[in-house]
Amino acid sequence: MMGNVMVPAGLVTLLGVIVGILVLASVTGYVLQRRFSPQGDNEVIENLNQRIHSWWIMAILMGVALLGGRTGVVLLFAFASFSALREFISLIPARRADHWTLALAFFVVLPVQYVFIWQQYYGMYSIFIPVYAFLLLPVISTLRGDSHGYLERVSEVQWALMICVFCVSHVPALLSLDIPGYEGRNVLLIAFLIVVVQLSDVLQYVWGKLLGRRKIAPNLSPSKTLEGFAGGVLSATLVGAVLAWMTPFSVLQAAVLALMIALLGFFGGLVMSAIKRDRGIKDWGHLIEGHGGFIDRLDSVVFSAPIFFHVVRYFWSAS
Repeated sequence: MMGNVMVPAGLVTLLGVIVGILVLASVTGYVLQRRFSPQGDNEVIENLNQRIHSWWIMAILMGVALLGGRTGVVLLFAFASFSALREFISLIPARRADHWTLALAFFVVLPVQYVFIWQQYYGMYSIFIPVYAFLLLPVISTLRGDSHGYLERVSEVQWALMICVFCVSHVPALLSLDIPGYEGRNVLLIAFLIVVVQLSDVLQYVWGKLLGRRKIAPNLSPSKTLEGFAGGVLSATLVGAVLAWMTPFSVLQAAVLALMIALLGFFGGLVMSAIKRDRGIKDWGHLIEGHGGFIDRLDSVVFSAPIFFHVVRYFWSAS
């Protein structure tokens, strides 16, 4: 126990392992830089070290949130949703008639969704955005009487809320699941989801750099290769099986769920890349060094989180 917060068995061990991996990565990055890029002219090594530095910050924030329990996790992902929504909305050609709609999206819909998540009110957080917000916000835009590009404007705001708020909020929603024999340990489900999906991203990058030859979608994401995809997804599946000890799943079940998470993460990243190409940008933002914006870091989570939540809820949760 830390203060008044119960820390589930295994979380400290997992965080210790992550710190160990980051220390190893930092030492490797330092050696590579000293040997091959002493003047900072090797783009690949410099980008690798930028990513490692950012991973330290993200791991510390995630670790503090997980140790802080439900309130810490909800606040962290509410902030992530706000930042991601801001990045998405900045690419929408909004008109004056959309100002009230956007204000409601940021300062009413987003906070209310996370209040429902914090209250563990499944009956509302599962439908609030796809039903109530999707019907209310177009009405607000309609009242301003501007029909120019109306369908496109309304659809983009709805898609932004779905991706940046609704899907992301299903990560802390994992805390609301009532899994017999797993009481008080749901925070480890979040750790399982985040570790698998993010490691899948990293391992696809590493395998792609080592063996990548054939590009999967050169017009959408030129850096993604078939070899990187296969190596990353299979490696993440193996990692998921190894992490079965921290979940309510058997080793086989953990491997299957990790495979599902990795595949959804890959296709989520591909969909978000398609949106970036449509808008003519490389990254969603520049806040996270070496990674781009919040959406660049969350793109693989947004597709995997809600599906993982509902699969676990259907097969393992008692409520």
